[in-house]
Amino acid sequence: MKTNLFKRKKKSVDGLPPYGWFGRYASWEAAVAETSGYAQPTILQKTKEALCKVRDGKAVYERDSVLFSKKEYPFSIIASLLYIAAQQQNTLHVLDFGGSLGSTYFQVRDFLRPLKRLTWHIVEQSAYVDVGRQEFEDDQLKFFRTIEESMAHTGPHVILLSSVVQYLEDPHSFLSMLSTKDVPYLLFDRTAFVREGEDRLTIQRVPPEIYDASYPAWFLNEEAFLAHFSRYCVMADFSSYVVGESDLFIDGELAGYDKGFLFERR
Repeated sequence: MKTNLFKRKKKSVDGLPPYGWFGRYASWEAAVAETSGYAQPTILQKTKEALCKVRDGKAVYERDSVLFSKKEYPFSIIASLLYIAAQQQNTLHVLDFGGSLGSTYFQVRDFLRPLKRLTWHIVEQSAYVDVGRQEFEDDQLKFFRTIEESMAHTGPHVILLSSVVQYLEDPHSFLSMLSTKDVPYLLFDRTAFVREGEDRLTIQRVPPEIYDASYPAWFLNEEAFLAHFSRYCVMADFSSYVVGESDLFIDGELAGYDKGFLFERR
């Protein structure tokens, strides 16, 4: 899950900001060799602590393990989910791929309370699934290790992918697989695209006040991304709700942007 890096002030000796996105790597292995990775226990622990406070009413909103005093609503996501529910007799089954411990669920659930029925399945790394089942699972919110495991339990109306595709080793193979699933809607949010040229593999360095980590991060070519979804039509596209993510900097230069899409199966 991408971390907001837009309040950078310090610069390193070479004039570049110390945190953000850097480089143009030829392979995933080369980028991994220079990063600490996302599967660190400290990231999971901090995310768990933050979302426990949200769950218990001690905080209003969490994003990327950071707590906020005022909730920011992703209204494009909320509107999309309510539109989908309206097509399904006021019920909604969400498969949230890479959904952490429920970040988006807790962010939008107040708007989904009028629905007759809601299920929210999160597909995540095994460590997150273990914590999710122990700390957060209830009648609505469930955790699974694979898309197939979730779909065997409940067929989703929509697969939601929020700031996740760019952190996969082979995003195009994943997108090709995803497009073959018999799911009525696909909903992408906060997906990183390069402004010019082909896909670009970078390293993302996270400010230590959030957590001390770095990991590979793709910026995708938008046209190549859309080519995976010929079986779908684009119902809507929208910018990120997070301030600053419409302009993303690589090596200190404006080179990318975040965007979302709602796809409807033809």
